[in-house]
Amino acid sequence: MTERRSAPAGRTGGKLLADALVAQGVTHAFCVPGESYLDLLDGLYSVRNRLQLVTCRFEAGAVHMAEAHGKLTGKPGVAIVTRGPGACHAAIGVHVAFQDSTPLVLLVGQIPVDETDRETFQEVDYRQMFGPLAKWVTQIDDEKRIPELMAHAFDVATSGRPGPVVVAISEEMQKRLATVPDIGPAEVLPAHPAPDALPRLMDMLGKAKKPLAILGGSRWTEQGRADIRDWLLANDLPVAVAFRRMGLFDGTSPNYVGDLGVGADAGLVAKAKESDLIIAIGTRIGEPVSQGYTLFDMAGATPIVHVYPDQAEIGRVYRPALGVVSEVNAFAAAAKAAGAVKKPAWSAWTKDLRAARVAQAAPQDYEGPLNLATALQELEKVLPKDTIFTTDAGNFATWPNRFMHFSEKQDFLGPTNGAMGYSVPAAIGAKITHPDRAVIAFVGDGGFMMTGQEIATAFHHSVNPVILVFNNQMYGTIRMYQERTYPHRVSGTALTNPDFAKFIDAFGGHGEIVERTEELVPAVQRALASGKPAIVEVRTNPEQVTNRATIADLRAQAATAAAGVANPVPAQASRVPAPRRTGPRTR
Repeated sequence: MTERRSAPAGRTGGKLLADALVAQGVTHAFCVPGESYLDLLDGLYSVRNRLQLVTCRFEAGAVHMAEAHGKLTGKPGVAIVTRGPGACHAAIGVHVAFQDSTPLVLLVGQIPVDETDRETFQEVDYRQMFGPLAKWVTQIDDEKRIPELMAHAFDVATSGRPGPVVVAISEEMQKRLATVPDIGPAEVLPAHPAPDALPRLMDMLGKAKKPLAILGGSRWTEQGRADIRDWLLANDLPVAVAFRRMGLFDGTSPNYVGDLGVGADAGLVAKAKESDLIIAIGTRIGEPVSQGYTLFDMAGATPIVHVYPDQAEIGRVYRPALGVVSEVNAFAAAAKAAGAVKKPAWSAWTKDLRAARVAQAAPQDYEGPLNLATALQELEKVLPKDTIFTTDAGNFATWPNRFMHFSEKQDFLGPTNGAMGYSVPAAIGAKITHPDRAVIAFVGDGGFMMTGQEIATAFHHSVNPVILVFNNQMYGTIRMYQERTYPHRVSGTALTNPDFAKFIDAFGGHGEIVERTEELVPAVQRALASGKPAIVEVRTNPEQVTNRATIADLRAQAATAAAGVANPVPAQASRVPAPRRTGPRTR
């Protein structure tokens, strides 16, 4: 049983809130301070030896850090922001946590209750604002209910499908005194598969000829990842990962066949459509994974076994042949115990899918002095085996997805909702969570300029992530779509950037510029060895707008389509050298 301790008499609401966080096992909270929660800040001062308060520079950055902490630990990340503009800035991070199924608790300072509905200074109704973005939104106006409502917030964030909870805390409530006991976490056993779930799954698997497993979701433990790996390998199953879930399965394994998401290999997508049994574990089979809901027949022509912790998500779009309501780690343990099919009929199928993955990961002969595919593959060889990677949204992100092989002990954090500005604060949050592990962030020039100022937080809290900024001087993804639809009509997608190496140098960090293939590995090694927050600016060829096509290719394809010709030009058919930019390579 969870022990409940009597609280000292007369604690303020602010102190009760701080103690409630400690009672729930919170070790880090990420904030931008505001006058709407001064009493909570004072309460956090009292628990500073048990809970580290991380001061950030922008509310979206604070929530991204908390979300990364939640992804890595499986426990709710905690962010604290002020009312009105602070809450609005934080909303994007809440949306990330919602679509990524990451446990998160966001505390928002609120106006005095007696000023409600007067449109007082910075007044917002957070139930309406965050209602579509969060699992639950509440407001605490009675200080005596703080332990109860805070405990429930953490329960909701981690139950079923994990996600964000928003708790508004009214200003005067934090000042009032109350005598109530703290409430710790509830001990709730995870949902396990029904008794006949695994026998039925194994029977379906035994009849399959072309099965495919898809791993996704959140709150996987190290043991759960090991258990599901053992079961998948014992059955020689081909394994794909859902969008930006590369950390769930060893990319160097002969059973890894690639990622299903934005920029997925067309060969893997075609094979998935051929499959006669899909085993979807932890993934919602959402829009990126399903390739815009085109991958499978919604009525169930392709048999799908859908394993998910929330029954409401099973069959939401695709009707499964078998739905299994189970927490992912509990399912992994049960699957491992179920063993293997005696004579798998798909060994050649698995080898075929793996061969396609290996072929599409082979670097092409890209134009210019920097072959990013080759450089990234050389980089993966020298990085620590427990490196944490974070990524932003953008076309640049398809390069590491396609060409790198993330190994078993590594973690990969990315926003499945496609939020730009995620990677830099997520890398800082990851480094604060695991200071002894190397953290490498992938971010485009557009995304960096959205939240790159959070590098100040890394200096303030003495952590040293390495940020790789891929600079092509444009919003590359939008330019790609623009050239496909309106070729030659460039509008709103060009960018003017600073010298990113000088940017980090102004903080006293380590900065480098990379323009050639052979420069990336030594630059990152020097950055890691510096012991400082670091930026490695990777100047890429703006003509190479994707890893499969140039701008000239896209324009030619658009012209071909406009002319009604059936066969578009192949990717890489036209090559234009990258413009040379002057500037020192190292700062």
